[in-house]
Amino acid sequence: MLDLLSDILTRLSLRGSLYFRTSFTEPWGVRVPAFRDVARFHFAHRGEALVRVGERKQPVHLAQGDLIIIPHGTAHVLSCRHTGPDDALPLDDVLSRSGFPGHGTLVWGGDETTRDTQLICGHFAMAEGSRHLLFDRLPPFIHLRGYGDEAGPWLEATLKVIGAEAGGARLGGDLIALKLSEAIFAQAIRAHIEQTAEGNGGVAGFADPQLARALTSFHRSPAGDWSVASLAREAGLSRTGFAERFTQRLGVTPMSYVTSWRMQIAREALVTRGLSVAEAAEVSGYASESAFSRVFKKEIGLSPAAFRQTGEARQTAA
Repeated sequence: MLDLLSDILTRLSLRGSLYFRTSFTEPWGVRVPAFRDVARFHFAHRGEALVRVGERKQPVHLAQGDLIIIPHGTAHVLSCRHTGPDDALPLDDVLSRSGFPGHGTLVWGGDETTRDTQLICGHFAMAEGSRHLLFDRLPPFIHLRGYGDEAGPWLEATLKVIGAEAGGARLGGDLIALKLSEAIFAQAIRAHIEQTAEGNGGVAGFADPQLARALTSFHRSPAGDWSVASLAREAGLSRTGFAERFTQRLGVTPMSYVTSWRMQIAREALVTRGLSVAEAAEVSGYASESAFSRVFKKEIGLSPAAFRQTGEARQTAA
């Protein structure tokens, strides 16, 4: 049985993708465009870089061993200390001018060859159209410091393995690096939840022991006969106290959360699993196909049948 966060990440089909390993020599600067529905990441395996995310004026210092995750695919600039954001070249130009073949190491930069900055770059993506409030409420970037007391031995060791395996010559190296990077993404989200445990920023409820009990029970049996009262019982709170606390800490009502997650299950059932509308209604907790269809169209904007056909067409085209 999966825990709460694991269930969310698994259901949303989180997948990592490695782009390349870099060898940047000073002066260098790369402007990375915005991209929807992905979380980009950069790991400084060797050397250092500055990262300017969106309109944020203060750059993030990515030291050797650090990882930065940009959850919402926001445009950003990677550079050395001597290159301003206006002097950075668009990523497509760098790829074209460097002659990068699409795999291996991206070599780019100036004449300073005594040292280089080696970044491992990629992204995390969810299944198309997948949504969860946990991801919507993540900050513009998450900076994980890889070395030292703050990181802990697990993160430090994992980042070192990624650096050794990605783009290397050993069999299976890229796959190993990829799966470890997915584990680090889960760690980054967990750390963010724990750090906001005392706040009301929309994710604090996941760190609240009583609310987490109710959420875990629901995620383990999403097709059950859930109501505010039954969720409150799982949390060990009164109905009113639970509803107020849930809404305050997660930013949505309990039943809005239930409906949203059931629609995610229904989307997966219709397209990924190829179930009928009636079967999708059953696995997502609706005894009535007509009631399910009404809710689905209201939440998704298409009828279940139309959504299923659209998803099948996309899979065929792919």
